Amino acid sequence: MYLLRRAWAELANEVFVLPSRTLVLAWALALLALPLVYDDAYALRILTMTCLFAIFAASWDLLAGYTGQVNFGHALFFGAGAYTSGLMSQKLGVSPWLTIWAGAAVATLIGFLAGYLCLRLRGSYLSLATLAFPLIALGLLFAVPEFSGGELGISGLRRLATTPTQNYYVAALAMLAVVFGLWLLADSKFGIVLHAIRDDEVAARASGINTPRYKLVVFALSAAAAGFAGALFAHYIRVAGPSTLEVALSFQVVIWGIFGGVATIYGPVAAVFILYPLTEWLGSFKAVGELRLLIFAVIVLLVLLFMPRGLTPWVRDKIEAQCPRCKQRNATWRKMCRLCGAALKAEVARAQRLVGHQ
Repeated sequence: MYLLRRAWAELANEVFVLPSRTLVLAWALALLALPLVYDDAYALRILTMTCLFAIFAASWDLLAGYTGQVNFGHALFFGAGAYTSGLMSQKLGVSPWLTIWAGAAVATLIGFLAGYLCLRLRGSYLSLATLAFPLIALGLLFAVPEFSGGELGISGLRRLATTPTQNYYVAALAMLAVVFGLWLLADSKFGIVLHAIRDDEVAARASGINTPRYKLVVFALSAAAAGFAGALFAHYIRVAGPSTLEVALSFQVVIWGIFGGVATIYGPVAAVFILYPLTEWLGSFKAVGELRLLIFAVIVLLVLLFMPRGLTPWVRDKIEAQCPRCKQRNATWRKMCRLCGAALKAEVARAQRLVGHQ
């Protein structure tokens, strides 16, 4: 009973006080309850893939959004996790439940090495350098087709679960755990340091922050999450192939990140849950055909034009307001801040208008 009261108090004081957190909780509960009310195999397949790509998108945002290190070759880590897990499972006969962690570990190591090589680069130079890494990896894999499967990749991998519902829950629970973990990390003191590095690395270094160390750690953490997603992806579709290293996948995650809103973690996740099922749904119509890519591009362009910071920051600004005194967020319908009691901007503006009319 004590645990229930404690849980309810946490929900009341930390979640229900903000509309955005309430929406996230409702979304998570809906994800977990969906197979109980709608267990269509095709829909569960689309949502399973969506959950895996959501992990991938969140991992990119930790690196690019919070430290400003825009990675155009993020598929390198995704593919490293996929190939490592697939090779270990097929060649060595290791259980996929173990190889997915090995895939994440190898991706972490590659992320650390890539970060070390790019340590002195910034801006467009960093982005162009990271773009080369997946191409180099593909060249190495094609050079040893008897080991990597060449252009066909490694097929016939074992799945983590047998039924569509079980595979869905594996992906959904993994996504919720990883995304929530990344959000907690980004919302901690560690995340504040990352913001400082992104805004002004010279000033951060002058204040005593070891910026190279933080950048290496973020590269490794981002790679670990992406590699974990890649390993899960390979065992779900039962193939680890060149598609996991394609440049198109790297650019796709950049689109998800910018569409949803960078430096939020939940923004790219929301973008994946909107855009990936949408493109799959449009593809089911024969009349649409190849036009689905054009429709996708138009939607992304409209969001970037009218919501330059991304979709989720725009929505959050509509339902929440920031306190001018303590900078904490409150629901827009509140007149006073829930923490310091200061009048919110909307209330201040309303009072000024009344004074002006008088």
